[in-house]
Amino acid sequence: MEKPASTGQNIITVPVLKVEGNAFTRGDDLLAVEEPLQIRLNYESRGVKREKDISITMRTPGHDFELAAGFLYSEGILRNRGQVVEIRQTGPEDNPRQQRNRVTVSVKPGTDLDLGRLKRNFYVSSSCGICGKASIERLHDLHYPSLPEDIPLVEASVIHRLPGALREGQAIFNRTGGLHAAGLFDTEGHLVGLWEDVGRHNAVDKLIGDEFLKDHIPLSNHILMVSGRTSFELAQKALMAGIPILASVGAPSSLSVEIALRYQMTLLGFVRDGRFNIYSGAARIGKAKKNGQSLPPYRTVPLSADA
Repeated sequence: MEKPASTGQNIITVPVLKVEGNAFTRGDDLLAVEEPLQIRLNYESRGVKREKDISITMRTPGHDFELAAGFLYSEGILRNRGQVVEIRQTGPEDNPRQQRNRVTVSVKPGTDLDLGRLKRNFYVSSSCGICGKASIERLHDLHYPSLPEDIPLVEASVIHRLPGALREGQAIFNRTGGLHAAGLFDTEGHLVGLWEDVGRHNAVDKLIGDEFLKDHIPLSNHILMVSGRTSFELAQKALMAGIPILASVGAPSSLSVEIALRYQMTLLGFVRDGRFNIYSGAARIGKAKKNGQSLPPYRTVPLSADA
């Protein structure tokens, strides 16, 4: 088998057989790179310097410092930018590929870390950000920032524009078709930042980590738009960053709706083709607010036997 040729750390070229009808032709295809990133924490405990493995996440290489910072913040391990002294690559120097696959975050001596939280065993896969955590219940222990009540107010027309703006900004997806995206928008629908990764939770961590390192959190006057579906973990990360409106191209999970309702976050799903559903926080959407429209009490409806 031919060895894939690298065209950069995010994309590789691989040989393929293309089939159209009964015709077979040789060609090349572009793939998004997926490699593990080991996140380590360097800290001081009782005057002794220590290092601890925190997580291994399967990600698209690039912007790994932002990914590490965003992960540690959204998991409640870091609280503010001032706690971070340095972020650096710490893999073996004799192996450039492996060197880039380990990042160590050093925190300021005397930082009060939740060491109990560090005892959890993290393994985050590219398909399911919640896999490997000790339990979903432990995530409820995180202390979320309070969201501003019923603000910002955003017109439905702004929401309708978000999928197109997100798609236009996906440079790597445009070449490979294999990445998720997370876009941060202001209340007028202007794109503030966009991040791509094989894992949607990694894309969100990169986005949050970038804003965290710029000391911009909480992002209380912004909208987060993600490709694909909305999981519990994406809602949790948005809440940790103080983002009041979370929108997705796909469907939300039941747990993401529950957490959005619990913390009064606006949750939007199926944002595409000039339509979307509001699952929580309708008061932040212009027309619903102006017309006094609200959601009925949340309830689950059992499927019929022949559904």
